[in-house]
Amino acid sequence: MFNKYEWRIVVRVTVLFITLCITAFFLVKGSNYYIYLAICIPAIIVELIDFFRFQKKAQDEVSQFVESVHYRDFSRYFDVKKAPLELQPLRKGFNDINTTFKVISKEKETQYQYVQKILELVDTGILSYDRESGDTGWMNESLKKMLGIPYLKSIASLGKRDPKLFDEINTLKSGETKVVSVTRDNNIFKVLISATAFQTDNRIFKLVAFQNVDDALDENESKAWQRLLSVMTHEIMNSVAPISSLADTLKNRLQLASKHIEDNEGTVEDLELGIITIKRRSEGLLKFAETYRSLNKITTLNLTKVYVRDLFENLYQLMQPTLLQKNIDIDVILKDTELTVEADTNLVEQVLINLLVNAIDAVKDKEEPHITLSAAKGSNQKVIIKVADNGSGIPPEVLDKIFIPFFSTKKSGSGIGLSLCKQIMMLHKGNVQVHSKEGEGTVFSLLF
Repeated sequence: MFNKYEWRIVVRVTVLFITLCITAFFLVKGSNYYIYLAICIPAIIVELIDFFRFQKKAQDEVSQFVESVHYRDFSRYFDVKKAPLELQPLRKGFNDINTTFKVISKEKETQYQYVQKILELVDTGILSYDRESGDTGWMNESLKKMLGIPYLKSIASLGKRDPKLFDEINTLKSGETKVVSVTRDNNIFKVLISATAFQTDNRIFKLVAFQNVDDALDENESKAWQRLLSVMTHEIMNSVAPISSLADTLKNRLQLASKHIEDNEGTVEDLELGIITIKRRSEGLLKFAETYRSLNKITTLNLTKVYVRDLFENLYQLMQPTLLQKNIDIDVILKDTELTVEADTNLVEQVLINLLVNAIDAVKDKEEPHITLSAAKGSNQKVIIKVADNGSGIPPEVLDKIFIPFFSTKKSGSGIGLSLCKQIMMLHKGNVQVHSKEGEGTVFSLLF
């Protein structure tokens, strides 16, 4: 590539060397040859200037190329045709290098765009930050939506929003995973966080991945309860049914035998009372088991397009007599009358009735009892139906347990209502959330 350029240097150096040798020869010969020196010295000066200019052109070309590389201006083109003959190979080489850089840069940009799009599409939230300074390097849209944070300048900013999550991330070591609770819009959900670390430019970055596992945990928990209920009800019914039958038989035989038994101390009467008690409790256990079997009966849905306004109208007509009797005000808020959900009408109505009955019970001791029924589309385009009351609220220590089967804070409660609501919503690929403050009220949200 540089053959011509190199030969021109060799020729110039050779001519300069010969001229210097001749000049030296005339100097040694003495004064008779000084006239020749007057010719040689200007020749040397001309050759040096020519050599300097020759080198300067190449140096300028290299400087321009270095400048374009420094500013990553790989679109710059060095005109080969208009260049001096000796610089044409140099300019051609620069253009080839620029072309290669452009191809590499384009490939990197394409890969970066691919990675960006992939990270934006995945549901997993991703955050990277400098471990020493805490400055945020990058966070994707999934994490912003998950945490409800539009921007994080540093990881310390997260500490002001959610101190518990900030502490969990800081203490999480590289390669570890942990399930933590995250609060957003007064709702608590479970997130699986995992961490790794990498080093670049002598800086160590920590990369944290956030995966919402709330639905998965709820589904596993629901299946576990279903299996437990199935085994429990089966065992209870198999064990208690013979006891109830035997108690009934013993009672009948005792009544027949009592005619022939002289019982002055009332022993027979005590035995009969005991047998009746055994029979009554056995029947109670059978009824209990039969009630909870209903949790496992709902397995399929009859999905149809349902207008939310129709759900609200049916619910209002059904519950209006009770609300009027107990002097409870109810507001129905539905800005979009065309709002629809894909749902099993009967099951969703059952959920809404259950929540409304609970709300009525919650506001019974309030001077101005009030219930609000509303529906709208959330930021993620999910339809959200809310049942809110200004009742006594739910204590924090109880809030995590209200969806557990058998758990109830009411003396006459079976603990089946909210468990059934959650199961129905999970069958709809949705969920039910609760937000409550003691003394202020409770809001149940159905997410479709």
